[in-house]
Amino acid sequence: MDDEVRRAGEVLMRYRIALLPLAAGLALSGTLAAHAQAESGPIPRSPGLPYAPKNLPDRIVLSPGADPAREMAVAYRTDTAQAESQAQLAVSVDGPTLEEKAVLVTGKAMPVASSYGPALYHQIRFTGLAPDTVYAYRVKGAAGWSEWYQFRTAAAEAKPFRFLYLGDIQNGILTYASRVIRQAFHANGDIRLVVHAGDLVAQRDDLDHDDEWGEWNQAGSYNYAIVPQVPATGNHEYVDVLKADGSESRKLGPYWPAQFALPSNGADPVKATTYYTDYQGVRFIVLDGTAAIDLGTMKAQTDWLDATLASSKANWNVVLFHQPVFTCARPNDTQEIKAAWKPVFEKRKVDLVLQGHDHCYSRLTSDAGREASAKARADGKVQGPVYLVSVTGSKMYALNDRAATQPDKVAEATELYQIVDVEPRRIKFRTFTASGKLYDGFDLDRTAQGNRLSEIDEPTIAARRCSGEIGPDGGRCVARGK
Repeated sequence: MDDEVRRAGEVLMRYRIALLPLAAGLALSGTLAAHAQAESGPIPRSPGLPYAPKNLPDRIVLSPGADPAREMAVAYRTDTAQAESQAQLAVSVDGPTLEEKAVLVTGKAMPVASSYGPALYHQIRFTGLAPDTVYAYRVKGAAGWSEWYQFRTAAAEAKPFRFLYLGDIQNGILTYASRVIRQAFHANGDIRLVVHAGDLVAQRDDLDHDDEWGEWNQAGSYNYAIVPQVPATGNHEYVDVLKADGSESRKLGPYWPAQFALPSNGADPVKATTYYTDYQGVRFIVLDGTAAIDLGTMKAQTDWLDATLASSKANWNVVLFHQPVFTCARPNDTQEIKAAWKPVFEKRKVDLVLQGHDHCYSRLTSDAGREASAKARADGKVQGPVYLVSVTGSKMYALNDRAATQPDKVAEATELYQIVDVEPRRIKFRTFTASGKLYDGFDLDRTAQGNRLSEIDEPTIAARRCSGEIGPDGGRCVARGK
């Protein structure tokens, strides 16, 4: 075990941090010392070391194309014995004869080194598909094929559908977040998309990186292979590096571009992490807040966002990214994003803005505050965009001072999932707790003047906030100050 831990640290060292030789006598800065200390200790591992690559496919994740009525894509992992990326695809039939009319589809493989040793991630794109059709596919490892998985392509026109919105999974991925994801699928039939607001994993030193991605895949299991995933990057999808001049920077971790076969229609500097997909009357636009704030891509993303919204012919426009415009835990809003993107959202009349990062829950429709928002609804005024922040994993932050008066609804120390039902002229948004209790909800109705928001009259549970050291479930408060 000690040797495995040592090898894990060596592999992680190679891609997480690039310490350059320092001139003799040069003192390490506090930041460098912290990095060195973090890297010198053993990285925790998943019990039993269960995630080694094998000769059969695993980590199978379906993604939508830019036009998911006609294109889907799949990514999966094998050991290095399976050098070719191969899938079989067929229009689904109701008898056990799928292989008779299946066609072979090939793709590309990319190596990823990890604490478990080398692996190959494969990506295959299914193109030329028929709209609103059920297909079956399986993928190949050196020892044979996976089981058959089924997916339905989107309809070519606007048509009602349901999607699932998840906040940060990040911590307690298998221990806690898995139950939330499984509850969402168990309690809500025919989910057609899953959108993730970033920080799918922690990718720091809480757990070995490969173990984290193994737990993330196990948490969603076969649901990730049959329901297209629409993920945004968070800051934890990036890893810290040191530049030649000794300054800190970030780079995208190696798992993201391997694990997700996403559309390549995003902003030029960040095509791996920005994209859009049009699904049955909704344009989902995915941005990368970390690259915008830390890596100098804000203008490129803002220009692309504006152009992508301007060209949208969808009934609804939903924007997904990690760092929230209006925070519910951090003392200050994300000013860089607020200044650059909020005016575009308002000019282009974005309907929903889905975010994570703050490890609390917030629904906000007016930066003037809760009372102003309620008055606008009572007066029948148009409202929007609606800004949402949510969390699915176990790390929790305490609510900030503004949470008492600015958002329409908040929660702390609560794991959540959101079910969104889309119709041509109405969006029904419902927020549920980990055990399936309805916590919040609203309807957005499209009128000639714009969107009108109405609070639901369905019964919801009491507001969930800590009272001193006591949490909303009666145990200790697990929400810590940010």
